[in-house]
Amino acid sequence: MARLKDIVAFSERELRSSSFRDASLNGLQVEGRPEVRGLALGVSASLEFLRRAAEAGADLAIVHHGLFWKGHPEPVTGPLKKKLALLLENGMSLAAWHLPLDAHPRLGNNAALLRLLGAGGLRPFGSYDGQTIGLSGTLRRPLSPAKAAALLAAGLGAKPLLFPYGPKKIRRVGAVSGGAARMFQQAAEAGLDLFVTGEAGEPSQESARELGVNFISAGHYNTEKEGVRNLGRLLGRRFRVKTFFVDVPNPV
Repeated sequence: MARLKDIVAFSERELRSSSFRDASLNGLQVEGRPEVRGLALGVSASLEFLRRAAEAGADLAIVHHGLFWKGHPEPVTGPLKKKLALLLENGMSLAAWHLPLDAHPRLGNNAALLRLLGAGGLRPFGSYDGQTIGLSGTLRRPLSPAKAAALLAAGLGAKPLLFPYGPKKIRRVGAVSGGAARMFQQAAEAGLDLFVTGEAGEPSQESARELGVNFISAGHYNTEKEGVRNLGRLLGRRFRVKTFFVDVPNPV
């Protein structure tokens, strides 16, 4: 058993949460029981995720996409009312970390994507609203675009969309999980052979052709599963609490 406030405080420090300008209200969003025995991890605080977490006996749920975002006040009606009621009725806390879980050089979503491809020498890459949130690296063994897509498919349980208009042998790769298609130009400027993100935009195919850079989108949801899983493993070891990932598959 661990104290809720200790888990949240440790996570805030580890993820350097205060150093990010983020639309998400990172940290504790809903306070439940002060003690934590079971910790559920997930990508988004959907009603389905919260139901499954509560049924599994979670005292705390940690997600990448929480319920509360800056500048977007929402009346407590409809789905939001149901989610808050479920949390409060079950005494379950909810915490969320958005950009901090993308950018972390060891635990984060982008580090996980590059590890799946066998990349080393990771370094910061990709400016989002003036702050660097992605990573780039060099593959230990060059890969074809198709092989890179296959590795991501196997590692993430995804069906990647590949635009193979860059080098036939990939050596330098950058990753920004989620909805980062608009950052593709930065991959070309950095001299990368492959850019990996979650969602493609309508211009992505022709941008790949025109820039001469391979592009893979592996799903917003699927590219953002590993960050919370990694954080959960760390918290489980440090605080000796039961942790489990609640998968609510999403093809987007």
